[in-house]
Amino acid sequence: MFPLKKYISIAVFLVLLSCQSEIVEEDNNIQGTVTNVSPLTTYLQRVAMVKTVQDNIIDKSSYCTIKLPYTLTVNNTNIAVNTISDYQKVVDNITANATDDDIVKIDFPVTMVYYNYFEKLIPNEADFKSLIDYWNLYPDLLSKINGLNINYPITINIYNSSNQFASSMSIISDQAFFYFIKNLTASQYISLQYPISIVDHNNQPRTISSNQDFENAIKYAIDYSPENNIVSLDFTETITKGSWAIPYFFVTLDKTSLYSDYSFVFKNDYTVVATRGGSIETGQWEYVLLNGVRKLKINFNSQLLSKLNTYWELFEFNNSQIRLRAVSSNTNYLYFEKK
Repeated sequence: MFPLKKYISIAVFLVLLSCQSEIVEEDNNIQGTVTNVSPLTTYLQRVAMVKTVQDNIIDKSSYCTIKLPYTLTVNNTNIAVNTISDYQKVVDNITANATDDDIVKIDFPVTMVYYNYFEKLIPNEADFKSLIDYWNLYPDLLSKINGLNINYPITINIYNSSNQFASSMSIISDQAFFYFIKNLTASQYISLQYPISIVDHNNQPRTISSNQDFENAIKYAIDYSPENNIVSLDFTETITKGSWAIPYFFVTLDKTSLYSDYSFVFKNDYTVVATRGGSIETGQWEYVLLNGVRKLKINFNSQLLSKLNTYWELFEFNNSQIRLRAVSSNTNYLYFEKK
């Protein structure tokens, strides 16, 4: 028998979703529900990924890590890596002498753990180099968001619109959370039970009380955790290279399909050219810092493209993806992806 508290939480959740035919027309952040494609869901999955940056000095990859324990030789010194703290021994050895070659040799076999918790036994150096070369083919994958640790367990309410079934689940680890999100279907709507406790990159505790609060904490981690800023990119240089498509545009509801055929080229003279078929429209763009927040302003005149006109907050970007949001009473999203 479920406790009364659980019955109440499910009942409240059902009330939120009682008008399921209208749910796609509501702002998920207001309702408190998200789906498998909602921005917050995708960010949370990246928070829950395997941490891989701690041994980048050894494996040179942010998409996998060597499973502990293992041993290696650094500049003819044998080092046993049994715990995370042992990585400092490797760093100390490499930085001790500025003129040596810093030769790092791993004692094989080792087990590699990918960012998605998949494990692979690597028997020798040749296979190891092949694996790292493979990951280097994808330098712009959106990797783990570091600097935010969730204190488990957390509780999630789930509603399946296909069979109108409501339930709740306790999540006890990052790995469980990662696979929970990975296995969400399009018909499932989830609601996190707040408050949720986290620890930031300064090892300071914080209480999260809403979806917007969680997203803001993730944004803070992206901006300020050193482990998320390994590669430094210039935004103006990035956006003016090549052409961009819109893979996601959300203003109160998902409007991506209206822009799926467009191609956007941002030019150094701060004009932006939007092309669809034989139709071409030129607008303007600017990149500014307002009250410490990096923002992209877009301006078009046509009825459809003018829907993009606002000061968009730069959430994150790399060479192939730009993620923007606009926060007011609702939170809207605009993503660009390199074509």
